[in-house]
Amino acid sequence: MKRTSPTALATLAALAALGVLCVMALCAALPPVAQAGTRLTYSCFFPPTHVQSQLAEAWCKEVEKRTNGEVAVDFFPGGTLTKAEEAYDGVVQGMSDLGFSVLGYSRGRFPVMAAVDLPLGYRSGWAATQVANQVYAHFKPAEFNDVQPMYFHAHGPGLLHTAKKEVRKLEDLQGLKLRATGNSGQLVKALGGTPVAMSMPDSYQAIQKGVVNGGMYPVETNKGWNMAEVVHFMTETQPVAYTTTFFVVMNKARWESLSPKARQAIAAINVEWAEKHAQAWDASDVVGMEFFKSKGGKVLPLNNGEAERWIKATEPLLAQYVQEAKAKGLDGQAVLNFARQALRKAQQ
Repeated sequence: MKRTSPTALATLAALAALGVLCVMALCAALPPVAQAGTRLTYSCFFPPTHVQSQLAEAWCKEVEKRTNGEVAVDFFPGGTLTKAEEAYDGVVQGMSDLGFSVLGYSRGRFPVMAAVDLPLGYRSGWAATQVANQVYAHFKPAEFNDVQPMYFHAHGPGLLHTAKKEVRKLEDLQGLKLRATGNSGQLVKALGGTPVAMSMPDSYQAIQKGVVNGGMYPVETNKGWNMAEVVHFMTETQPVAYTTTFFVVMNKARWESLSPKARQAIAAINVEWAEKHAQAWDASDVVGMEFFKSKGGKVLPLNNGEAERWIKATEPLLAQYVQEAKAKGLDGQAVLNFARQALRKAQQ
């Protein structure tokens, strides 16, 4: 047998080492690809019994089904993984792979999407959800560059609810302390009331004890948080009704690690689930109204001519949004105009 010279052996060894290095360099240059059975974590602040939480969990199951098990999602409701106000940063930092919470909990961080929550006169959660997703799709705001948005949805019209005192005109709000946070707090102040920031769980007892005289919230809350047990009147303030935008976002690196086929399947599910959440918000409003009336609650229309007065009272809020957006280098007026146009089409 012919022997290989030491020089040849050294050459072969060098070539083999070089090949290994090349393979290692190539692997390092490629993004990590998720393997079959990839597990993701999903943080949601709603309790497991809430319909919005149940829909989020159903999304997880649908992802596993349509990716044929390539992607599985472990669902953590009730803020057990990250609390509501921490959910977004939790996704950015990798504490969870997905997060579902409220944009308004990070006031000032999402200046483009903040336009959606303004008191534009929403009549349904479906219309509000249409506006939220269209604003994002049209402007693709840089404020979300650190995550991969799945979809947005928004609750039905936030209306005025009061205990003991009827409100039919602006003057009736004078002297009233109302539970309201974020944009709803600004709205209460613009209308002449005094906003008091507090969590929804604390609101029931506060209204019951007279610490506050009512609150601004969507109709579904009357049943979801049993608020109908402590308020007596609901004023039809749809002309200045606000909404609250909810987000579902995914860690960007984790999203990019998924196969193109899995990403395509999830994108299709996202479109469907935004619609499901919107419909659920509106169905919850129907239940909330029924519960409110069953407890003896009375729905009050605004007096004649009051709608125009309430709308005029909120104009400074819209102007303030435009100025704040401008200070951040954004065309707030363009965003506001687009949101209004999208809402008009959705409510035709």
